[in-house]
Amino acid sequence: MSDLMRHVTDYLTLRRAAGFKLAFEGNVLPQFAAYLDALGTSTVTVDSAVAWAGLPHDVLPISLSHRLGAVRGFAKYLKAIDPETQIPPHGVWSSRAPRPAPYLWSADEISRLLGAARCIRPPLLAATYETLFALLAVTGMRIGEALGLSRNDVDLTSGVVTIREAKFGHERLLPLHPTATDALIAYVACRDECFPKSSAFFVSTLGTALGYHAVRSTFTRLTTEIGLRTQTRRPRMHDLRHAFAVRTLIEWHRSGTSIEAHMPVLSTYLGHVNPSGTYWYLSAAPELMELAAARLEGRFGGQP
Repeated sequence: MSDLMRHVTDYLTLRRAAGFKLAFEGNVLPQFAAYLDALGTSTVTVDSAVAWAGLPHDVLPISLSHRLGAVRGFAKYLKAIDPETQIPPHGVWSSRAPRPAPYLWSADEISRLLGAARCIRPPLLAATYETLFALLAVTGMRIGEALGLSRNDVDLTSGVVTIREAKFGHERLLPLHPTATDALIAYVACRDECFPKSSAFFVSTLGTALGYHAVRSTFTRLTTEIGLRTQTRRPRMHDLRHAFAVRTLIEWHRSGTSIEAHMPVLSTYLGHVNPSGTYWYLSAAPELMELAAARLEGRFGGQP
């Protein structure tokens, strides 16, 4: 093992001991160290870091920015050991990825998706997929959060779901509508007939936790079967989260609820670190824009 590779190992170990997962850094930093070893140098320079980070072709600039960012963090650590180390600058590539336009599911389309899920065989898998997709639709939960649920994370007595492995490592509580709780109770009864000892909440036909790739494949097939997925229209599971947020904001607008006062509540429920991420939904649907404009017109009397 080269000295540089040993420094990478020490850096990852130190930061992970402080609670950082560093999955991405753990993958790319050894590659960067091997790249410098092949060049015959152990000193990190701006030129070598930028050259390595820019190696992948046909990727978005944000991917290159993330690669360079991983080296930047390592270089800051390494500079205390090797003063010749240069720290790569920010802004070489854009760190912002373009947001894909969300597909805003209607209530009828969600019903059709759930109806298609009920036709899956065997019946346990049908119940699993119907309940999973319904939970995404009524809570705005991320698919990874739903698949990571254990049976202990779902309190069917109080109607509260605990998200333990949320984005950025946060934990949050999701209170459910009584009808959602009833649906989960029915699913648990079905699941426990087959796998009463499984620790996973959503189970496969083997009693293990559902895997993301299997769920994505099933979702793609179902949306194609019901005519939602075409060559130009590609709804995503994540769009159910968008639809939940937009639907909530529309209901608030129509009822006269203060968006400004309640936005932090929605932001917390969705697991956004910053409310600005939630405000983006205000521009996600034409109906929302029309309602917001109407409210402003009413507030200011239609004056320019």
